[in-house]
Amino acid sequence: MTKHIAAIFVQPDGCYADLQNVDAWPEHRDARRYAGPLPVVAHPPCQLWGAMAAVNYARWGGEHNRPGNDGGCFAAALDSVRRFGGVLEHPAKTRAWAAHELAAPEVIGWQMTIDGGWVCEVWQSAYGHRANKPTLGKREANATPVEFRDDLLRLAMRANQ
Repeated sequence: MTKHIAAIFVQPDGCYADLQNVDAWPEHRDARRYAGPLPVVAHPPCQLWGAMAAVNYARWGGEHNRPGNDGGCFAAALDSVRRFGGVLEHPAKTRAWAAHELAAPEVIGWQMTIDGGWVCEVWQSAYGHRANKPTLGKREANATPVEFRDDLLRLAMRANQ
């Protein structure tokens, strides 16, 4: 079956892994190297962009804990969305928005941004995620609810229409 979407920065055995129409790019494939041509659903890592990143860095140190030091993952995800179309999923309060000069969600619902993109804050609990992500173990915190995945795939498939 022909692939229709690339899901980048995803878990190797996560909700995108066995979908026939999805070309899944888990960590071992290094999604920073994705070169198209399919539209993407991008899930770049968010741990180093959140409010706790600075706290963890102050507590534990180490370059690998430096806030925003994701090895270029967010920048690569954003570039893929801009080049091939699709959707980038990241927390509404992420510091990546400002670092990459992107509009953050400000009100309820979809908002068109100055560069012609769209932004929306989504509560994944509405899609079946059982709690606020920071209170869970890493695997569950990184998991995407299947219903949310399906909506993201639908959005990405419409990206180039």
